Amino acid sequence: MIKQVCRIALVFIYVTVLSQILPAQGVLTFEDVMKFEDIKTPKISAYGNWLAYGVWPDRGDGYVLVQHTANAAEHKLELGSNPAISGNEKWVAVYKKTPLAIQLKDKKKAPKQGLSLLSLTDGNVTEFSDVSRFQFSNDGNWLAISHYQSKEVEDLKSKNKKLGTELTLVDLATQKEHSIPFVQSMAFDSLSGYLAYSIVDTSDAENGIYVFDLKKKSSKEIEKQKNGLYSNLTWDPKRQKLAFTTAVYDSTFSDGDATLKLWSASNSKLQTLVKSSDTDAEWALRSNNSLTFTHDGKRLFFGLMAQAMVDVDKKAETSSSEKDSEIDIYDIESIVNDRGMDLWHGDDPQIKTQEKVTWNRRKIHLFTAVYHLDKKNWVQLADFQVPNVRVNHTPNVILGNSDIPYQKEQTWDGSYNDWYVIDLKSGKKEQFLSHLGGGVQLSPAGKFAAYYNDKNWFLYDLKKKETRNLTQNSEVPFYNEDHDYPSDVPGYGIAGWVNNDEAILIYDKFDIWNFSTKNNSRTNITEGEGRKENRIFRIEKLENQQSFAKNETLLLNSYHDLKKNFGFYTTNISKPDVTPLLEEDRKFTILAKAVESEKVLFTSETYDEYPNLWVAETASFSKTKQVSNLHKDLKQKWNWGKAELVDWLSLDGTYMQGIVIKPDNYDPNKRYPIMTYYYRFFTNRLYDFDVPQTNHRPVFAQYVSDDYVVFLPDIRFEIGRPGFAATKSLVPGIQKLVELGIADEDKLGLHGHSWSGYQTAFIVTQTNIFDAAVSGAPVSNMTSAYSGIRWESGRARQFQYEKTQSRIGASLIEAPEKYIENSPVFFADKITTPMLIQHGDADGAVPWYQSIEMYLAMRRYNKDVIFLQYHGEPHHLQKFSNKLDYAIRMKEYFDYYLKGVGEPEWIISGEPYQGR
Repeated sequence: MIKQVCRIALVFIYVTVLSQILPAQGVLTFEDVMKFEDIKTPKISAYGNWLAYGVWPDRGDGYVLVQHTANAAEHKLELGSNPAISGNEKWVAVYKKTPLAIQLKDKKKAPKQGLSLLSLTDGNVTEFSDVSRFQFSNDGNWLAISHYQSKEVEDLKSKNKKLGTELTLVDLATQKEHSIPFVQSMAFDSLSGYLAYSIVDTSDAENGIYVFDLKKKSSKEIEKQKNGLYSNLTWDPKRQKLAFTTAVYDSTFSDGDATLKLWSASNSKLQTLVKSSDTDAEWALRSNNSLTFTHDGKRLFFGLMAQAMVDVDKKAETSSSEKDSEIDIYDIESIVNDRGMDLWHGDDPQIKTQEKVTWNRRKIHLFTAVYHLDKKNWVQLADFQVPNVRVNHTPNVILGNSDIPYQKEQTWDGSYNDWYVIDLKSGKKEQFLSHLGGGVQLSPAGKFAAYYNDKNWFLYDLKKKETRNLTQNSEVPFYNEDHDYPSDVPGYGIAGWVNNDEAILIYDKFDIWNFSTKNNSRTNITEGEGRKENRIFRIEKLENQQSFAKNETLLLNSYHDLKKNFGFYTTNISKPDVTPLLEEDRKFTILAKAVESEKVLFTSETYDEYPNLWVAETASFSKTKQVSNLHKDLKQKWNWGKAELVDWLSLDGTYMQGIVIKPDNYDPNKRYPIMTYYYRFFTNRLYDFDVPQTNHRPVFAQYVSDDYVVFLPDIRFEIGRPGFAATKSLVPGIQKLVELGIADEDKLGLHGHSWSGYQTAFIVTQTNIFDAAVSGAPVSNMTSAYSGIRWESGRARQFQYEKTQSRIGASLIEAPEKYIENSPVFFADKITTPMLIQHGDADGAVPWYQSIEMYLAMRRYNKDVIFLQYHGEPHHLQKFSNKLDYAIRMKEYFDYYLKGVGEPEWIISGEPYQGR
């Protein structure tokens, strides 16, 4: 009875809270946020004539909208998501979701998702139920639909988890459906001639691999074997050849070693490429695999597992099967084997928590091998010394790397690797780099390996075995000019290669450089216009190409580092001539290019203009058309606001920028409460539309529409003084808003989460200018956090303080004073700002006891503090009810302290524990 009364009281409190926050005209309410629609997974058809995209709210049911890009034709598919458009532009298929209300009511008994198939010819829609996945053939004439397991089969409660499910194959031209039971996996070939599929049925008698001939419309068997498991169905992308693995499982449904086979459609020939017995004793060919054909069709990559790891699984299965045997209650070995203990050794390559998190990944790690289809032989490429090999399409060599010698130091330092050139024919390895912190890129023709190290770019000539420094004595830096971490300064990356490895394109902060691989000569192909104008140029790879023609004209995207706007330009590799195509005070983002036409799908947005979908006829952007029309009435419905830049000097004279978002009805004669939100650099978001979502951060438009001004400042850090650097960057920015007459100096709010949650907790120990602060998932005590664990990855937190985000740059032993000076918990007695702390007690990034420490320190000195502990939640809240609860409390907190609105009981008196 007491619990029921409490629930009623809680409902009443929420209704009261919502009624206080909902009413004002033009204010974006919590219900508005939940209902706010956003475009999801937009797709453009092969010839660019159709768009399909989901329109879904933050909470609730949505739909897919299908629109013609040239005329007014439009189709709406209710509850649709993740659309796919057939290659011939005749069909659109979408998953049909179950209404949220039914999901919440029926839970596990709710109907599973289905599929809606739309004909673009006549607008008819065909429905299919219980659909787990679907796929069109490339020509768009066929649709394969995999269904969830039927209730009849589920009721059999089979222990065979490999059982297939029903496959519906639809001939879209005739609408005839072919039903194939117990399909375990399937794959269309790229030429749309065949559908390959494997079967695992309840009798195990029909287990095999089959192909459905899409022209003859009939199936034929490739191979069948009782208890057989046929997996990894992979077609050569240009030829009708199918590679797959085959294995046999036993009475416990555990599969044995596998065989790699190849079937050719042209002559129906089935070849055995690699048998399980072909491997050495240390290795096993298994169904857990990944197959990749090279572009030229001459090689097939596959993987081997370590036999020791396979034996681990076998041992576990054997142990499980022996449970029914007689038990000797005095058998010491069996008693001890039931212990619960982990042994942490000082020489372990990884600490135990990291070992556990990475265990499954390490257990099933695939050591790359290659089968030479023309030579009819195979070579193992990866081994225990060089476990990682990147699959590449180069003809003669491939790269491998190993972090094994450096795994221990990763606990406090970064990640490092030794790098090797591996001969594809012999498998012979030759090390050419050691202890490299970054990656290495092999050129498309396999002649060179490029890498960045110690502020320079290097080129390794694989034939001459010589290394050249490309950027030494260069007139501009090729290292990150804004790097403020204790780690090695990174570069800006490789833009691509010029045909036949003649040159490599490399970025500096602003421009793109062409380096000859023959003589190191370099040309700035953007003519230095980027650095001159503070405009950052990057190549838009519409076809995802790695290699460019010598005289190719490149499409560039641009971002102005000071003005924060975006645009598109062109330049030519051989004849640099930077030409503007489209540039405005807004943000443009290319989403996709149509496969069979020059049409480009992109978005255009500003802070107060939703990023609707646009189509350009070509990448010249001379002719564009807006296709989607969401939220055209944004400014009429809500007091959304307008974003602008503001600048100031930090306490040490550094030029700083920030974003100020003012209400549409901003009154220059009025001073406003300020809600500050930040992390590191935020001004690159000047033209970002902030989609309202219920999560761990404030919705900017919600605060602006309720008569706040939102401030998004940049922060520049110092190594060894991250907290002080944040303070000296931010506080003068707040003072600038006061000087400009924007901010009410008695109504200043500060909000941060994670790294900025730490900054918030620290800044209020250094200044009393803020009137309310919200700190989400903060580190409060660097001395205790230093040797804590990031439970999500299992890694110790030491590396974070010595090398990365926390920016101390030394160990706790080497510089204890820096850890203390930058820890807000040691200065909690200085805090005068009311603080709301939020943390999930299953946080895998920041240990939640860090918030407990801050809460206890503030409580000890009678500071105004409230701590929200969300049960079972990770670093960012996931459960919607928790996200909404936090959003409401966050808004109430700022309203109470900055606007004097309401008398929330939880702020004034707290909430006693009542058994839940």
